[in-house]
Amino acid sequence: MQPKVIITCAVTGNLTTRENHPGLPVTPEEIASSCLEAADAGAAIVHIHVRDTETGKPSMELEHYREVVERIRAKNNAIILNITTGPGGRYHPSDDNPAVAGPRTTLMRPERRVEHIVALKPDIATLDLNTMTFGNEVVINTPGNIRIMADIINAAGSKPELEVFDTGHIVLAQDLLTAGVLSSPAMFTIVTGVKYGFPSSPDVMATAARRLPSDAVWTGFGVGRMSFPMAVQSYLLGGHVRVGLEDNSYISKGLLAKGNGELVERARDLIEKLGAQIAEPGEARKILGLKS
Repeated sequence: MQPKVIITCAVTGNLTTRENHPGLPVTPEEIASSCLEAADAGAAIVHIHVRDTETGKPSMELEHYREVVERIRAKNNAIILNITTGPGGRYHPSDDNPAVAGPRTTLMRPERRVEHIVALKPDIATLDLNTMTFGNEVVINTPGNIRIMADIINAAGSKPELEVFDTGHIVLAQDLLTAGVLSSPAMFTIVTGVKYGFPSSPDVMATAARRLPSDAVWTGFGVGRMSFPMAVQSYLLGGHVRVGLEDNSYISKGLLAKGNGELVERARDLIEKLGAQIAEPGEARKILGLKS
């Protein structure tokens, strides 16, 4: 088990809606404020998506990302920023002709998916390795596109965070490490609880963790009601912890969390009661090999 545990807070994501949680941060101001709240509660990393300010739907708008980053940095220059590159990989086959993209398709060129990383150069940039069924659509991240995005992320000076949803994604990561596309020690996030991916169970998370490179730094989490059980399981297996409204809206059964800060506080309380210490941002930077 880690003597210092990094807590990541995923503050809004791209699937949770205000129907799930009326306090979900949507505007850049709300997202930045929620990141600062999570930092005050003990998160060393904030994982950032942005939303369309009118519809609340996922957005890739550079100026939204820029505003979030500037608002955070105006008040907190220590917290580690992890910005997603996930949107832009979804394919919805139309009903009449599955070869024709339906209206929920968001597929775009890999270079477009990392434009905001080039412009803002965050500490960490998420690099999803999953090609899988996701709801009623398919998320497509081909090895070729992943290579392109990895090269651009590396050139921007950001550290790729490798999100894996099944064992094949870990094999792909190992191939990219062997080819020199990715550098060791790599940073992984094991995602559990997404249907048709890793289920949220101790044995599955343990299996996934054992398949990672021996020098990997990793975080594990679960979605929905398994958020806190998988946070504890990740710590017990030697990993770090992630919580947040992207993954779970509830602080306990039937009771909505007040916000991201309360979710971080609960995770911190659980981990500290097991005897660990929570890593400050500076300590987390050393663990992850990031610039101070």
